Amino acid sequence: MKKTVHAACPHDCPDACGVLITVEDGRATRIQGDPAHPVTRGFLCAKVAKYLDRVYSPERVLYPMKRVGPKGPTSHDGTNPASFQRISWDEALDEITERFRKIIVEFGSEAILPYSYGGTLGVLNNASMDRRFFHRLGASQLERSICSTAGDAGLESVLGAQIGTEPEQFRHSRYIIAWGANIHGNNVHLWPFIQEAKRNGAKLVVIDPYRTRTAGCADWYLPINPGTDVALALGMMHVIINENLYDADYVARYTLGFEQLREKVQEYAPEYVAHWTGIDAADIRKLAHQYVTARPAAIRVNYGLQRCQNGGMATRAITMLPCITGSWKEVGGGLQLSISGAFGLNKAALKKPELMHKALGREGRMVNMVELGKALNTLSGPPIKALFVYNSNPAAVCPNHNEVIRGLKRQDLFTVVHEQFFTDTTDYADIVLPATTFFEHKELQAAYGHYYLQMSQQAIQPLGECRSNVDVFRALAEHLGFEEDCFRESVDEMIDTALSSPNPWLKGIDRERLELEGHVRLNFESQFSVPGTQFSEYFLPFAKGNFPTRSGKAELYSEALKAKGLDPVVEFTPPSESRHSVMAKTYPLELLARKADNFLNTTFSNLPAVQNMEESGLLEMHPADAQVRGITEGDSVRVFNSRGEIFLTARVDGKVPRGIVSARLHWAKLSPGNININVLTGEQLSDLGNAATFYSTLVEVEPPVLTARPN
Repeated sequence: MKKTVHAACPHDCPDACGVLITVEDGRATRIQGDPAHPVTRGFLCAKVAKYLDRVYSPERVLYPMKRVGPKGPTSHDGTNPASFQRISWDEALDEITERFRKIIVEFGSEAILPYSYGGTLGVLNNASMDRRFFHRLGASQLERSICSTAGDAGLESVLGAQIGTEPEQFRHSRYIIAWGANIHGNNVHLWPFIQEAKRNGAKLVVIDPYRTRTAGCADWYLPINPGTDVALALGMMHVIINENLYDADYVARYTLGFEQLREKVQEYAPEYVAHWTGIDAADIRKLAHQYVTARPAAIRVNYGLQRCQNGGMATRAITMLPCITGSWKEVGGGLQLSISGAFGLNKAALKKPELMHKALGREGRMVNMVELGKALNTLSGPPIKALFVYNSNPAAVCPNHNEVIRGLKRQDLFTVVHEQFFTDTTDYADIVLPATTFFEHKELQAAYGHYYLQMSQQAIQPLGECRSNVDVFRALAEHLGFEEDCFRESVDEMIDTALSSPNPWLKGIDRERLELEGHVRLNFESQFSVPGTQFSEYFLPFAKGNFPTRSGKAELYSEALKAKGLDPVVEFTPPSESRHSVMAKTYPLELLARKADNFLNTTFSNLPAVQNMEESGLLEMHPADAQVRGITEGDSVRVFNSRGEIFLTARVDGKVPRGIVSARLHWAKLSPGNININVLTGEQLSDLGNAATFYSTLVEVEPPVLTARPN
């Protein structure tokens, strides 16, 4: 009665770990990293190592619940009897379909809005049956851009796809730049490869406005002002190009627009760039020289730096660096942001967007998820009358928190939340539906930090009456009488559909093989490796060009950007909320509204074992900023701007440079006043990708003598 089941962690992390779950008499008793997985290599992060606490938490939502009390914060275990009462699945589905039908008759189907993101990155439970359902319903469409789309757009504008250096190659690097990447904190399975490289003499450089765990392990740490990464990359290219340190042959063969780039970087001498970045001109020159001469050199850039108004241009500029130095030719060279574009699964067949035309006869209205507060309160056209939330916790993670909550409190808004726990968002739900964890359903798992496709097998039966996303939306389709065959497809049939792709890198990979082997590396052709050498097994996507752009080259000049009215090369425009803006006269401090090191967005933040690893409710400050405001370690301080205020405890530790303060994301209901740091962040969008700009935020901080902390 004891067995071991292969699964894969679906949480929003590049590592997508292979895991082994031990099951005894139907109950999971152990979770461990799969030692056979070439990236997981037998260990898990501290969060997922405690996953049994999550699966068997007494605070799990196990049954459908209906609101019977007022909307607003409840206890995080949902035990407030005045808030919800248990109902059956049939009652829940009947209520949802009845309300949806009434809304469609009165306001039209686009008055219904789905809201989801990366609560699971499993291929099916992230985006398959749910998209089919909302397309067929004719609901408003959600532009899912809160996390990564600025960086993705910047990367793709140069390379043509989200492809890059595989993690196993970092062991061969001689110079590694972690640019806005806290590898030790949130990409931990890359760290052993970097440690191996360092043992072999490699140098690790960290560029980050916050002294992260990774910065503490660096050979050289360069603190940078938020929103100035574009300028730094351009300053480096100024040195590399003007001193003829670039790879002229690679540039001539495989890039487009180098002469325009050469002209552009003349505006960005290190002395000019130093003014913006806070990094000395001499250090900018040193960084450029070391990056070019210590070969091979790899850049691990992460999504933090693209959460600024110029985040797309920042990623675009950094992505140009390995293109002009030719480091794509070398094992241990290149760059990694996301490499998810290599999987090429048949997502269109999973989502079936053509069903929207059947419902509406046209494309549906698009609502940007970053602007949820605006959508719920001031959206023109059909007002949002129903909100269906899954794979997300918008009451915690959305910017402009106060406006989001104002919208969620609307008595005329019918809100359904499919969740594992009573989160900040369930506090405003009319119906709460119980969701499975990845232990409780079968799934296909891709990754954005390695090139292994995995099968995640179901380990245990769903607890209580929990259902997967696939099962919930299949049931809703049946209740609404949708007759299309796609709503009756099984999980296995949907996995087969996903794998039925013309992508040559999926050749030879089918469901049966994945079920047998657990994980399978994508089938890269030999021309992408270095045959006849010790490195023949490695994937070098751009060693000989092969960029999947319109031109077939790395596009240092982009006609697509020009058509959008943007600089076709790259440009640095300071964020409207920065220390150099007019607004800084009133709010002089730049805020890093960081994600916590030990949570994952807001996932895990309610579990005691994980909470014990994280200090919450802190505002980290530079000693000079604290001193001029009369603030000392441990003081209660008011942090505020025109959008809101929050009371935090000062941590005067110097982990941020002067002029910057930092606080971490948490559940609002677990914080004083039932608010979190997003009361200060705004809904302005990035230059590319229409993404969130959490790190383009200005605030002021008042000393304790002026504050009145709420009860």
